[in-house]
Amino acid sequence: MSRLRQILTRLVLGARRAREWTIAQLTFLPLILMKLLPADTALNLMDRLARTIGPRLKRHRLVMTNLRMAFPEKTEEEIQAIALESWGSIGRMAAEYVFLDELFDFDPDKPGGRVEVSGIPLFMELRDSPRPFIVFTAHTGNFEMLPVAGAAFGLGVTVLFRPPNNPYVAERIFSFRQKRMGTLVPSHAGSSFALARQLERGGGIGVLVDQKFKKGLHTLFFGQEVQTNPLLAKLVRQFGCDVYPARCIRLPNNRYRLELEEPITIPRKAEGSVDVEATAQLLNDKVEQWVREYPGQWLWYHDRWRIKRTLKL
Repeated sequence: MSRLRQILTRLVLGARRAREWTIAQLTFLPLILMKLLPADTALNLMDRLARTIGPRLKRHRLVMTNLRMAFPEKTEEEIQAIALESWGSIGRMAAEYVFLDELFDFDPDKPGGRVEVSGIPLFMELRDSPRPFIVFTAHTGNFEMLPVAGAAFGLGVTVLFRPPNNPYVAERIFSFRQKRMGTLVPSHAGSSFALARQLERGGGIGVLVDQKFKKGLHTLFFGQEVQTNPLLAKLVRQFGCDVYPARCIRLPNNRYRLELEEPITIPRKAEGSVDVEATAQLLNDKVEQWVREYPGQWLWYHDRWRIKRTLKL
């Protein structure tokens, strides 16, 4: 009986691996074909396709509900326009993944390319400073370009990322990112220790702060209660490092602006210690400011307010 169980287990695992491999190949096939097109053509095509397909998906209900919750003052026509732009941004992300090497053409000695950078003195300062630092961003614009820019400026930032569930997709994406973005730390139970070691060495880390976190701190985002990961605030409390906001903004004609802002002022309690809850709220406030400025460039299909179950999606 034990031998039979082993055989059945191997068959089940083998079938699962075969299914995941097949899904991975089907996922990357359109991206491989896309490489046959010029970059601008591919970006514009994927934008149009996503605007057409996105509203027909079940997830569109979540997008529209999220937008109505965030912008109760906007008309239904305005909400729909933001939703379509957001779907277009998702399509562009797929094409930008394929053409990232070509798109990121920033050269401080040759301005006028696709990518412009705001905050170059800060990049230089961080590169030459022995102090640890944290850069945070959100799912707005092409956020993948920020660690690429960091590597281009020689910052050596360690980036926390959440790998896809499919191991074959995750492996390929990890390999692609690692060549262009420096050190990557997959998000799992031990990732906080890897980030802490980087800060101990006087290095820098990069994190996305607008993801839902089941055991997070209770904070507000667009006036709605959300749970926010306290990791960044706890690392600041432990290492006393500066925290820099950074974002990517899509510009017309398939161009981009990367912005590194001055460090934020970390809230502290009366006795001087870092106020973890207030810091988490401050991060939400900064992301909300960015999203309000360019609402169509944020990924509204994320279940940030954990309402997907109520919509039965």
